[in-house]
Amino acid sequence: MRVSAYASNCPSRQILDRIGDTWSVLVVVMLAEGTHRYTELAKRIEGVSPKMLTQTLRGLERDGLITRTVHPVVPPRVDYALTELGRSLYGLVEGLEKWAESHIDDVQAARTAYDAATA
Repeated sequence: MRVSAYASNCPSRQILDRIGDTWSVLVVVMLAEGTHRYTELAKRIEGVSPKMLTQTLRGLERDGLITRTVHPVVPPRVDYALTELGRSLYGLVEGLEKWAESHIDDVQAARTAYDAATA
């Protein structure tokens, strides 16, 4: 029997939580460009703390969306890349990214109007 995503015990809600998370979306979008090191991700994704980036990367790796490759060099080098599953998610996330970029002015205007009406 399939459990509805609206049910609190549905495993798909965990996936929706992961892919609906801001940091996860930004990491997936960035890794769609190609393989990146932790420091590159941390520099480009403004506002993410080291702890949150680490947790996000671990969660995405656990869910099979990214790979983590440790290179045996000194100092150690770790690369992150999308898996095939992660690339399939990017197809969806890319649409959200484009929608957000093309509709930000509309959203900001709606917020301004709402705030003025409720003030």
